[in-house]
Amino acid sequence: MSLTKLLALAAGALALSLAVAEPALAQYTPQPGSAAASTDRPADAQEAQPESNRATRTRDPRGRRNRDQAPQPSAEEVKTAVRAQLTAAGVVCEVTEASLLGVNPEQQSLYEAVCASGPGYLALASTPPQVFNCLELAGQAETSRLRDPAANVGQQCTLPANQNGLAVIGGFARDAGLACTTDQAAAIGKSAAGNLIYEVGCSEGVGYWVEKLQDGWKTTPCWDLALSNTACRYTTPAEVLASWRGVLADSPAAPCDVQQARRVGRDAQGLTVYEVKCTAGDGYFVRVDAAWKAQQFHPCATAQNIGGGCTLTPAPAAAPATSEQ
Repeated sequence: MSLTKLLALAAGALALSLAVAEPALAQYTPQPGSAAASTDRPADAQEAQPESNRATRTRDPRGRRNRDQAPQPSAEEVKTAVRAQLTAAGVVCEVTEASLLGVNPEQQSLYEAVCASGPGYLALASTPPQVFNCLELAGQAETSRLRDPAANVGQQCTLPANQNGLAVIGGFARDAGLACTTDQAAAIGKSAAGNLIYEVGCSEGVGYWVEKLQDGWKTTPCWDLALSNTACRYTTPAEVLASWRGVLADSPAAPCDVQQARRVGRDAQGLTVYEVKCTAGDGYFVRVDAAWKAQQFHPCATAQNIGGGCTLTPAPAAAPATSEQ
């Protein structure tokens, strides 16, 4: 599975939108006793002020600003406003909580929304609205920090209810039919089709990539990704090799302790063909179905005519020629 540049479109758009939003966040501070847009707003969240209020502010003789402010929107007003932005952007979200983070110099408000199910969002009230998935932002931040712990990852979702990536992505894994107790999870990028891809780590062993398609889900185990030199961050090389026990279970190749593997291709029936090399020195061609279970197998010792023969397992030595008496 090929990935486009990690979250490239969202990251680029977010960088542009927040580049103008962040100065506003630094410029305004909440005032004691004001009506907060959310009781759980982060400490660094900022209040918006109308242009007219900023224009009429004066300093007293001692240099201190006039602290009088216009009434702040209520929590319900903020929820109504962010709901309108999400709807205009085509995002389905039953807003349960919202926070007004601030405004940019163009007086476009930046909101954070919590949804009843699924991820939350940041929404910039531009024309058209710009909406950013909290899981996608967090995944991009994790990827950036893996490369550089001091990286500037930009605006993130901060409401406590939006710190739910493990639970939400774990639910996606269950919806996709995975028997996986999710202990780690993150959005890691987009597929060539533009679909978000999530990686899940499973406490049982090997993890998966999970992709939301238009008509369902696509799952790819990390042992298969490893054959394309794609390393899953939540699955170890030992777990990759150990996962072959589940693939080969209930087949004549089950005793094989896989030491090495390669993907050969697809056969006429749509099964994926792999070659595995066993610790004991033997090997197999294995045909695997869409559920990642071995359906057919061919010992390398008798499979010289399949795909050019096994390449990971040495071919058996030819029997010595005998002379006729």
